[in-house]
Amino acid sequence: MTTVTRTSTELTNARARIVGTREGLLADAIVWVVRTSAVAGRAVSVAARRVGSVVTGVGWSVLVLAAAALVTGYAFRLVEAVVAGWAALALLVIASGYLVGRIGFEVGLSLPSNRVVVGDRAPGQVSVRNPRRRRQPGLRVEVPVGGGLAEFAAPSLAPGEEHSDVFVVPTSRRGIVPIGPVRTVRADPVGLLRREVVWAESLDLFVHPRTIAIPSMSTGFVRDLEGSPTRDLTASDIAFHAIREYVPGDERRFIHWKSTAKTGSYMVRQFEETRRSHLLVALSLSAADYATEEEFELAVSVTGSLGVRAIADSRTVSVVASVETPDFAKRMVLGSRRLSTINRGRLLDDLSGVETSGSALRLPELAQVSADGATGVSIAFLVCGSTLTPGQLRAAAAHFPLGVDVVAIVCDEGAVPALRRVADLSVLTIGYLEDLQRSLAHRLAT
Repeated sequence: MTTVTRTSTELTNARARIVGTREGLLADAIVWVVRTSAVAGRAVSVAARRVGSVVTGVGWSVLVLAAAALVTGYAFRLVEAVVAGWAALALLVIASGYLVGRIGFEVGLSLPSNRVVVGDRAPGQVSVRNPRRRRQPGLRVEVPVGGGLAEFAAPSLAPGEEHSDVFVVPTSRRGIVPIGPVRTVRADPVGLLRREVVWAESLDLFVHPRTIAIPSMSTGFVRDLEGSPTRDLTASDIAFHAIREYVPGDERRFIHWKSTAKTGSYMVRQFEETRRSHLLVALSLSAADYATEEEFELAVSVTGSLGVRAIADSRTVSVVASVETPDFAKRMVLGSRRLSTINRGRLLDDLSGVETSGSALRLPELAQVSADGATGVSIAFLVCGSTLTPGQLRAAAAHFPLGVDVVAIVCDEGAVPALRRVADLSVLTIGYLEDLQRSLAHRLAT
């Protein structure tokens, strides 16, 4: 009985081992199939991407027509369809011969200057060089320029030979124009297959707004603000106010010795803090503040002219612009974007990229944010279009504290220049950029 039981147990264990072996083999087979399928899928995906990158829309059309012609021709015994299908396939095979071989050129992109003024000529250059020891066949060179495309035909080059082409970037409008990257293209004459190689990095061309030389801000009302005393008292300045008793922490160089000798205790001079000109230029980017696009371009030029003049005069200047409220925001975002005033070029670079927006802050809200964020402002220029009412301009000026001279520059394309006072606000209306120069010169002379 014990022997029978042992034999039965051994048989059961053997069967279990066989089943386990079969299950292990099945699992290994499944894993192999999954891994092989994944590798094959990746290979097919890579091959499809490579084929798709060289076959043009015309090439795919010819391939589909060839397949349809062959199927129809053999199915219905149409000799003409069969001949047309094989001819289309032969055309694709011949076209593939134009893509054989590596593109062994060195391609470069250069700009004489990456900053120009709107309307100026901005040339660029593409150079193609053959660094190899044998002659290279010609090819086509493409350079994306903004929303357009510049195309050149590079000839066959001998070893060490170089070919250059010059193109002109359109600068009729202010902005930042991306140029490149340069692409070399090999393609068949029919346009069935196309092989591209990207070479040089892309460059940015800054098309600056037009500016005009305005009178120096070291004269006139800005000069009058500079150095005039305020009611704030300080321990050191140039406007003498009174003499008071010495307290610990006062500088000994301000001790008034005659008063000290009379009173028997140390007496020090006290001064009124003098005002130093801090200019603020606020540019509205709200589309509602401008009647036309020309008004906005005039406003950008005015902002650039004021900022450049202040930088040339070594004045403390802040240039701010409206920010947009994101579409997902439930309420208006009160904020401003500060433009760079490190030097003339950086300021004009930032002005090259500003655009109007329907969700940007309007001038009164921009003035509120600017007044809260810029301390020590002595004069503020508010630049806007012609759609704002006198009440809105007064509301914008009311955000600045007393003692700040606020000048609103209203850009109204083609309008007659005028200067008027609205309460404590000076409103300067200009129709052309040259009016800014004449109006400020007249303002400084009066």
